Amino acid sequence: MSAVLKMKVQGLMFDQKSAMAVVVLVDEEEKRSLPIWIGLFEAQAILLGLQGVQTPRPLTHDLMASVIRSMGGELEKVVITKIVDNTFYALLYLKIDGREVTVDARPSDGIALSLRMGAPIYISEEIRSSTTVAMGEIDDKEIEEFRQFLENLKPDDLRKYLGYET
Repeated sequence: MSAVLKMKVQGLMFDQKSAMAVVVLVDEEEKRSLPIWIGLFEAQAILLGLQGVQTPRPLTHDLMASVIRSMGGELEKVVITKIVDNTFYALLYLKIDGREVTVDARPSDGIALSLRMGAPIYISEEIRSSTTVAMGEIDDKEIEEFRQFLENLKPDDLRKYLGYET
């Protein structure tokens, strides 16, 4: 899979209609964007990576990064490869002992891991041509409100967003 367009995380938003988070990727010239709807826990992992927050104990993506490093490996890149039935797919490209290892991943996990390991994020030609949109302004107020929401989120709060409210 050849990567065609390098992307970076522009930010996170909250989609009130779906009660889901949206991670927004943009190309380096900030001409094209790619919104990906993700879960709230995944958004929190990405936000912690964006902010460089070190937790007292390693969270899942910190653990993954630690395992990769302890094996003498590095995360070379994350490539969002395709979309099928509104579900995005990604691959992690690892280099371990001089050989390339490719691992299937959810884009949100790949993004969270790339933020911790300093690896670039790319999208495939299929994603670039069919899913990216021309850039518009993302409301900073909306991003800040979502950050506040995630910081104050408790596991019990998710019940109402997931439809388990009694």
